[in-house]
Amino acid sequence: MERAKFTVHDFARKKKSGEKITMLTAYDCRTAQLVDDCGIDSIMVGDSLAMTVFGRDTTVSVTMEEVLHHVRAVKNGIKFAFLIADMPFLSYQTSDETAITNAGRFIKEGCDAVKLEGGTELMCRRIKAISDAGILVVGHLGLTPQSVSKMGGYKVQGVDASSAGVLMEEAKNLEKAGCFALILECLPKELSQKITKKVNIPTIGIGAGYHCDGQVLVVSDIIGYTTGHRPKFVKQYADVSAVISEAVKKFKSETESGIFPDDEHSY
Repeated sequence: MERAKFTVHDFARKKKSGEKITMLTAYDCRTAQLVDDCGIDSIMVGDSLAMTVFGRDTTVSVTMEEVLHHVRAVKNGIKFAFLIADMPFLSYQTSDETAITNAGRFIKEGCDAVKLEGGTELMCRRIKAISDAGILVVGHLGLTPQSVSKMGGYKVQGVDASSAGVLMEEAKNLEKAGCFALILECLPKELSQKITKKVNIPTIGIGAGYHCDGQVLVVSDIIGYTTGHRPKFVKQYADVSAVISEAVKKFKSETESGIFPDDEHSY
């Protein structure tokens, strides 16, 4: 069967059938093309680009223009995957009007949906406003990187009964507000299982165990293109850093020794 564009209806279909949803980040056209060609259901231009592309310590400083720039590049590499844009910090918190306007900018650039962090009453109002404007929204609960300072660092969330109860309630509220899917980040797998069963929309886990309806990871993490600390939930499937380093060293050595360029690589 010829592959078709993945849509919001496919998210719901996979939830119902028990098929796992696959999602990865991408920040440039070629990576997006490779990921799309491999059959990944959804690609997210995450605000994680603040760290993976710009080398910053957190996602908080990333701007609308920076994310939009990478959305344009990624869109050019996609034929079938569902494209989601991460709305940056302060691009949706200040007012419904601002949230709708900024969400709309991503849709105009070719995104299928936007993602917002948090499940507070304020966030639910913003999500409802965006959804009512005809824009698809993904929610995000648990470890929400834009609030990392408030959380006191990158820690597993919902580990006690009180906080777990709050997250359960917020998940249901986000569904009512109009989210068609939820990202669950850094939650105990038992809590993710309860949330996945409680809501009618699919859950996509990142460090939230195997009970979620799907999984998302940062592409540079799974291919070994990042340095420094690697979270427990990241599984590295390749080591492209080693491949790149070896190629660069060979180029340097051959250039310095005069081996490159040779007749084959000259006009």
